[in-house]
Amino acid sequence: MGWCDDSKSKKYNKLIKIPFDFSFEKLFRKDNIYDIILVLNYNMSPVKKNRGSAIFIHVSKKNYKSTKGCIAVKKIQLLKILRDIEKNTIVKIT
Repeated sequence: MGWCDDSKSKKYNKLIKIPFDFSFEKLFRKDNIYDIILVLNYNMSPVKKNRGSAIFIHVSKKNYKSTKGCIAVKKIQLLKILRDIEKNTIVKIT
């Protein structure tokens, strides 16, 4: 599985099956940061080209290296969020 990050594709900012003919981000990674992801409703409805894609809350790397626009937290924190979050929960980033 992957997430299309290529604004030239009709699948831009959507979950896709790989292999894929356009640029995408792999969701299965050796560094395990995507073991758990929460897809934020950013640029989803409607999707606008070049406005950002693959914006998730996911597991942070051990050194908290910066992301390309996502929110990364420790796995234990993400598991707590999963227990508390509901379908209509609004995530406010300040």
